[in-house]
Amino acid sequence: MAENRRTRFRRYEGGDPLAAPVDIAAALDAIGESVMDGTSPERAMQEYLRRGGRDQTGLDDLARRVAERRRDLLQKHNLDGTMQQIKELLDRAVLEERKQLARDVDMDDADRTFAEMRLETLPNSPAAAVSDLSDYDWQSRQAREDYEKIKDLLGREMLDQRFAGMKQALENATDEDKAAINEMLKDLNELLEKHQRGEDTQEDFDEFMNKHGDQFPEHPENIDELLDSLAKRAAAAQRMLNSMTPEQRDELMKLSAQAFGSPELMQQLAQLDANLQAARPGENWGGSERFDGEQGLGLGDGTGVLQDLADLDDLSEQLAQSYGGARMDDVDLDKVARQLGDQAAVDARTLRELEKALRNSGTLRKDSSGQLRLTPKAMRQLGKALLRDVATRMSGRQGQRDTRKAGSAGEQSGATRPWEFGDTEPWDIPRTVLNGVQRRLGGGGVGGGGRGGRDARLITIDDVEVGETEARTQAAVALLVDTSFSMAMDGRWVPMKRTALALHTLITSRFRGDHLQLIGFGRQAEVMDIEQLTALDAMWDKGTNLHHALLLANRHFRKHPNAQPVLLIVTDGEPTSHLEADGQVFFSYPPHPQTIAHSVRELDNSMRLGAQITIFRLGDDPGLARFIDSLAKRVDGKVVAPELDDLGVAVVDSYLGSRDPSSSDGGSGGAWGDGGTGGRRGGNWFGRGFWAN
Repeated sequence: MAENRRTRFRRYEGGDPLAAPVDIAAALDAIGESVMDGTSPERAMQEYLRRGGRDQTGLDDLARRVAERRRDLLQKHNLDGTMQQIKELLDRAVLEERKQLARDVDMDDADRTFAEMRLETLPNSPAAAVSDLSDYDWQSRQAREDYEKIKDLLGREMLDQRFAGMKQALENATDEDKAAINEMLKDLNELLEKHQRGEDTQEDFDEFMNKHGDQFPEHPENIDELLDSLAKRAAAAQRMLNSMTPEQRDELMKLSAQAFGSPELMQQLAQLDANLQAARPGENWGGSERFDGEQGLGLGDGTGVLQDLADLDDLSEQLAQSYGGARMDDVDLDKVARQLGDQAAVDARTLRELEKALRNSGTLRKDSSGQLRLTPKAMRQLGKALLRDVATRMSGRQGQRDTRKAGSAGEQSGATRPWEFGDTEPWDIPRTVLNGVQRRLGGGGVGGGGRGGRDARLITIDDVEVGETEARTQAAVALLVDTSFSMAMDGRWVPMKRTALALHTLITSRFRGDHLQLIGFGRQAEVMDIEQLTALDAMWDKGTNLHHALLLANRHFRKHPNAQPVLLIVTDGEPTSHLEADGQVFFSYPPHPQTIAHSVRELDNSMRLGAQITIFRLGDDPGLARFIDSLAKRVDGKVVAPELDDLGVAVVDSYLGSRDPSSSDGGSGGAWGDGGTGGRRGGNWFGRGFWAN
């Protein structure tokens, strides 16, 4: 028989169930931008979580709200609430008694005079006045009730400090209720002392809860949970006492003996505080706060506010995420909801989910040293975003791309063939659908019918056929990017990296037959993979070794003798270093004639290898412009002087121009000579076929 189960419901805490999932793409774009600027992926992710996204609240905003709530609590309240209530009750009792003495004509004159004298000579201290009136024979029933309310209020406030809600629960309490509280305190202290000796058992705890469980709405399941709850409250009560002025503390200590008209309550509470402090010495028992507001707090409410302040301090530390190994999982969502509201908890939960998604979705990984790095998957996502921006800029506006050659690797030949992994040619839709129909009918379709049998699937991968294209020449592409000191100093570091990533993404996803090599050149040159280049920190060593970079580029061209060499150089300075015959780096500023000669000679070698050469000049230095123009003229190359924001567009456009079979001049770089914002033909390559990849 199936076990009977009781259905339980609780409040939904996940925010809007129809809300969009966390936007990893937007987060990854922002993180990638920071990484390319030299920030570590770990730090970049933390900064994104702190700032938040366009439609996402960040940790900084939550932390600001925490600080504002903390400030409001301190500026709104003071700790005189209980003392003010006692003073009001005392004044009212004395006034009612004086009225009764004046009305009572049957009272002995001597007794009336003595009573009036006692009332007139009461001390200014409420505690002393309450103590002096402890043996006073009240003539007014209302005055006697008000005086007894003082003792009752003190008892309830003292209990409310340790057990939240006791003040309301014991309102109009009977003697039996008060006796039950004393019995609970006695049993609780015995249990805690037994626990301190290590002699308690779960049965002891269960027996205590069966007897007194109604007075613990938190429903702790073991003694440790009970201790945690009571110790936090008791420590807050102690911090409230520490926050009072010496005069306030003295008054309270004197009044506490009057609680419920007996010192027994305070004795039990003092013993409870000692047991809790011994069991949980790590709680904040010595702190204090400065309250400057006008709204008085009773002892119980004040203790609650001190607990709120402690929660806010915890949240402030959790949201700061400034300690080693900090994670969004450390943020207490219950505290966030309690202190800032449900929507703030939803925002914090969304940030937690975003962090988990970034760590678990394959976009970030730890290297051998334990540091986070962007994965190839993340680099592809970033590259596609950058390339999409390039395509939009090249077409002038989104949606205006020419799709005549969408997805093609060359001119259509009219023939079709089965799809193979890595193909980027467009599907032949009629032939693909026909293959699916023939397969479902058990026929002999090219894609799937040869296997025989029936298959109910509409289309399978074996049904797909693509249009064949005319063969096109492969390209060996060398992108040389300046990584010298001036590139970082003048704000060209990130645009350079974005350009390299966009070109890398285009070639690896759209022109997979081409061979791309990325070469960074500062004081010396180095072949880099895209992950290395995008994570490269700014290099502060002076030197622009174009000679070394050209040596590496020409070696790349020679490795691919059947490919069309394409040389793309991004730089903002003249060559200032070169490699000597012994492999040592020679540096000189201003540029030494020997350095210029080495660079020019190696550029001539690129021209002799048949390279199509484009130099992208950054900056407005007239001397650099004259030098670059003379180099380009010597090797029949082109010079492009784009704005920084258009550098990626210019490089991609030049590469696409070199791949365009209809191009007679090898590219559209001339359109960029004056820093223009659009290419002539580049947009033709960004059709639906590319985005489908």
